[in-house]
This record gives sequence, C-alpha cells and structure tokens, in this order.
Amino acid sequence: MTVDPTYDAVVIGAGPNGLVAANRLVDAGWSVLVLEARPHVGGAVHSDRALDPAFEHDMFSSFYPLAAVSPALRSFHLEEQGLAWRHAPAVLGHPLPGGRWAILHRDREVTAGLLDDQCAGDGDSWLALCERWDRIGGPLVEALLTPLPPLRATARGLARLRSAGGMDLIRMLLTPVGDDTLWPFRGDAARLLLAGNAAHSDIPLDAPGSGLMGVLLTMLGQTVGFPAPEGGSSRLAEALRARLEQRGGRVRCSAPVERVEVDHGRVVAVRAGDGSRIVVRRAVVAAVVAPILYERLVDPADLPPRVRRGMQRFQLDPSTVKVDWALAGPVPWSSPPPFAPGTVHVADSPAELSEANGQISADLVPARPFLLIGQMTTTDPTRSPAGTEALWAYTHVPQQVRGDAGDDAITGVWDHDEVERFADRMQQRIEDRAPGFTSLIRARRILGPHELEDADPNLLGGAINGGTSQLHQQLVLRPVPGSGRAETGIRGLYLGSASAHPGGAVHGAPGMNAARAALAHHRWSLRRGR
Repeated sequence: MTVDPTYDAVVIGAGPNGLVAANRLVDAGWSVLVLEARPHVGGAVHSDRALDPAFEHDMFSSFYPLAAVSPALRSFHLEEQGLAWRHAPAVLGHPLPGGRWAILHRDREVTAGLLDDQCAGDGDSWLALCERWDRIGGPLVEALLTPLPPLRATARGLARLRSAGGMDLIRMLLTPVGDDTLWPFRGDAARLLLAGNAAHSDIPLDAPGSGLMGVLLTMLGQTVGFPAPEGGSSRLAEALRARLEQRGGRVRCSAPVERVEVDHGRVVAVRAGDGSRIVVRRAVVAAVVAPILYERLVDPADLPPRVRRGMQRFQLDPSTVKVDWALAGPVPWSSPPPFAPGTVHVADSPAELSEANGQISADLVPARPFLLIGQMTTTDPTRSPAGTEALWAYTHVPQQVRGDAGDDAITGVWDHDEVERFADRMQQRIEDRAPGFTSLIRARRILGPHELEDADPNLLGGAINGGTSQLHQQLVLRPVPGSGRAETGIRGLYLGSASAHPGGAVHGAPGMNAARAALAHHRWSLRRGR
C-alpha cells in the first residue's frame, strides 16, 4: 500500500456536488484532493459524441434552472472558465390533442396570452401566480438551497408572506397538483405545465408536495428559463474542475474509493482502489449516494445506531429509461408549436399523466409513459449539424416491477430485449405526435437502469435523484430521520450528495452544505483547542 501526501480534505466523487464542495474548501485555503471512480469528471453532468461523432449528446441531465439561481454555482463565476448558457426560443412545450400546444415562454405576457387563447381567464390567473412568485420565490429558493434550518430565508419569507397571499398561498403550495378543483385554472394547458413539471420528481401527483414541486419548476422556467451549457453538459463540470485546479485543488480520475477509515469515531484516511491510502487532516466529503457511503465505504460498526436503523428504510426514487436519438432533421410535429421549446412533455391530458404516475407507484411499467424530451439542437445549435436535431427522452419506471400495464410483458429484468421493446414504446409516443419521426433516425442509444448505473455508479438501479423526493424522506428525514444536514455521526465525515438535503437536481447545494459544515466544525474545534 502506498501513502499519498496528506490533505486537509478528500472529496469522494467529482460530480457537481463534489466539485462544488472541493471549490468551497479550496477557497477557504484547504488542500483538497477529489477522487473520482470514472475516467472523467461530472457524474450525471456529462456529454459525449459516442452515438454519432457529429452529435453532442448529454448522457444524463441537460437543463439546469436551479443552477441558474444556485448561490453556490453563481458564487464561482464559471463564465470566467468559458461556461456559457443557451436557451431555446421557448422553455417548455406540451403538445395537446387537436394540434394545440401548452407553451411556457420566458416572457410571462406571451405565456399568459397563449394560455388565454385556449381558455379565457387562465392568462390572468397565470400572471397572478407569477406576481406571487415575484414576492416569495427568492426566499423560497434560498430556503431550499441552504442548510437546515434556513433561518434567514424563513425570516424573509415570513415578512413577504402576507403580500404573496398568506395562508391561501401556503394552501396552494400544499395542494396536490393533480387536484384540478383547487387550482385557479380552468383549461388543461396551464394545469399540464404545472403537473408535467411536478412529474420530474417521484412525488405522486395526488400527494402534498407535488404542487410545490410543480410551482417551483414552472416558475423557475418562467423567470430564468431552462438553460443548457453551450457545447454539452460536460462544459459545466469542466468549468468547475478548471476553477478548482487553478486554485490548487487536485482531481484524480479512474480512482474509485474502497474504504473510508475511521478511528475512535473520527475519519482519518481514505483508501483508493489502486492501493493508495490518503491521510486526511480535517474532513472527508462523500458526494456519493447514501447506500454507497453507509453500506460500502464505511464499516457499519463505525456508524451511529440511528443511521444504521434509518438506512434499513431508505427508499430510492424510481428507475429511469433514457433514449438518445441523432435525427437527420427536426422533429416533425404534426402541428408545429408557436415557439420552438427546448423541453417537451408528452401526455395527452392531466388524467393520462396521473395514470402513468399511478402505475409507477403501483410497481407497474406504464402503458403510456409520460415522456420528458430534450430538443438540444433547438436549444444549442452547436450540438449537431445545421438542419439536424440531437434529441433525448426519458421516463420513469418502477425500481421493482410487479407487472406491465402495457402489452409487451416487460418483467423488469431490463436486459437488451426489454429495454429495446420499452424504447420502442417511448418512440411510438413521439411518432404519434410527429408522423415520420422514425424515418429521421440516424442512430439510437438506449440507457436502461443497468446502463445508467454502469455509466454512473451513483445512479443505483437507474435512480437519478439520490432517493425519493416524497415528504417522508425530505428535510430532517433525509436521508434518515434526524438528519437533514451533512453531518453523518462520524466526526469529519460529511454526506454531500443528492441523498442529503435538499436532494436531486444540479444546484450544488448538498456539496456546498457539506463544505460549510466541515469548515464550521473545524473552526469550532480550533476554538476548543482540539
């Protein structure tokens, strides 16, 4: 076994959370080593040209509205590292029966006008929702992306609550997005914009929390859009790495971690797969999902009983199937949208969307899966040659499949045959709305649950959010009851992944929260002379 130089901190995982944590610690003057199992940085923020050398495809995530408002990412001024953001003409589109579209445009007046054209009065209701968000959105996002308890953001929010609607606003945010009797919209278009965004998570659409998720993502789209990095999602990760290394941090790829060593309740070293042992003076930030940290990297005997018990009930979010296409032309929508959207949602009605969501909750492969689609060349013309389209779509499926609500007898083994058949089911959903779509396909890549986990070991079983977003595993219950912060119960060891508060999406908050906790505990130990 070789012994590397000693570092103040070791960060496990070079995804966005790990790189955010490392940058914050380096900014504080710490020596930092980041260990990444894969050959490249980024985790689920990665793009490549493996499908077609003329096309840049995002393998995992693509659009980053929370990155646009993230205090962590904004504080790093990544544009100095060459990062540029691109926007499609419209943020989001949802094709409706009869050739209509629900469109979310970055200009709220345009969005409202389009909604009012479909259902008189919905435009005014939309503008009223935007005005409420103007008052309460800033404190709400700050509360979401800062450590618990978010005292400053809560104080700001309470000061603005009355002007934003008071108890009526709270009731609206707690209302299930699928309960259309309690939302101020009469037409399907506005309700589908909210419900489709809520369905990005795994919160049942008839459960509390879905309304908050729908309003959050929809209003972020309305105010900052759904931006994508110019040139591919890897540009975001590469900008974080470049900033880190400019400040003296070090990144070692193809270096999986095998063990986090603990002595007398404190982290002391990290052992890598190449046999090296890195001694740690101050902290380890584990930007890996909770089951990997608590069940593989740390000896269970070193964990507090509370954490061991809690992990027995830890729940992953659903699995994912993602398909990438290289298209010879733009998607031939049967009725073109009034503004070309970067993101497209596919579900014929709120009822169909709820049906697909309910089938997943019942451990059934959905018969008519709700699709999230990314028109990446529409968003960023550098992604593929002029006149073509780099396209992807993904949908959720159960972690444990009990049956197939469709006709393909999919069992959930997700071998080559099953992912191909399910990809055909997804593709047909697009073909039905864009006749001739299939004839434009130059190449297709399918990433089922196994392929996703192979490409990024943090995506256990194809779960992309580090654990369920449902209320029973959020806030102080994430990842286990009594948590909610980065501390693990082992001194000097911090959880900095999407399994920690506030959860999934690319905003860097779990990594920043972990770094802030490490710095605060170090200052406290110095004051106590330890």
